[in-house]
Amino acid sequence: MAFDPIEVLADWVRGADLAAAPPLIGVAGAQGSGKTTLARRAARALGAAHLSLDDIYRTRAERAQAAAEVHPLMGVRGPPGTHDLDLLFEVVDRLRAAGPDDVTPLPAFDKLKDDRLPEMDWPVFHGRPRAILIDGWCLGATAQTAGDLLTPINALERDHDPDGGWRRAVNDALAGPYQAAFARFDHRLFLAAPGFDVVAGWRLEQEAGLMGVPVQAVPPDRRAAIDAFVQHFERITRHMLAGGVRTDVVVPLDPARVSLPPAWSRR
Repeated sequence: MAFDPIEVLADWVRGADLAAAPPLIGVAGAQGSGKTTLARRAARALGAAHLSLDDIYRTRAERAQAAAEVHPLMGVRGPPGTHDLDLLFEVVDRLRAAGPDDVTPLPAFDKLKDDRLPEMDWPVFHGRPRAILIDGWCLGATAQTAGDLLTPINALERDHDPDGGWRRAVNDALAGPYQAAFARFDHRLFLAAPGFDVVAGWRLEQEAGLMGVPVQAVPPDRRAAIDAFVQHFERITRHMLAGGVRTDVVVPLDPARVSLPPAWSRR
């Protein structure tokens, strides 16, 4: 029986003290799980502001500097360490303090240019939101142990991170500033894929939609690029699906992304 997770988000918003600061609600899920679609739909229905972790990536220049100073893979957007968490909470604090006549710019990222848009091109939120919804693939993920990082789990880690320097840098970011950021959320929901095996297929469906073609028509080179790209997310995604996530509600998904009734919840 299908379940609409917007019901959970709506209950959290309705239960909030509207005289206090708007609640900060996180929606997590693997690539292609529908987390951004859910958060946008809920924001429209509930009078909430919506941001994605995809909107607050560090600039291309900042990631290039990290690639030079830390590890070349730090130049690739996505994993912990590639987001500007200070910017995120500057916006969150402005939204929480906003009055009915205020206008709050919301950061935006141009994925084609692989860079943040200039502020003049950011969308804006008008007024005071009833809630602030933030979606992100790694939202709520817990850090792994040093031993967990020793063995590469895919070709990307084996060929481009043989000594584990990138894995450790990502895990250090997740263990430090990201845990502090996640702790600021009032509520969190996790859309749990049935397994990592479906994630590349879901991402391929997204790509086909962006290209305006059927999945079968996506060129082989794009398929290969997608398969390579999702490997940047594989370790943490598998960790989250195995229980390495702090969340209030877990909504299981079937391979067709149909939401099933919440099976369990944990913080």
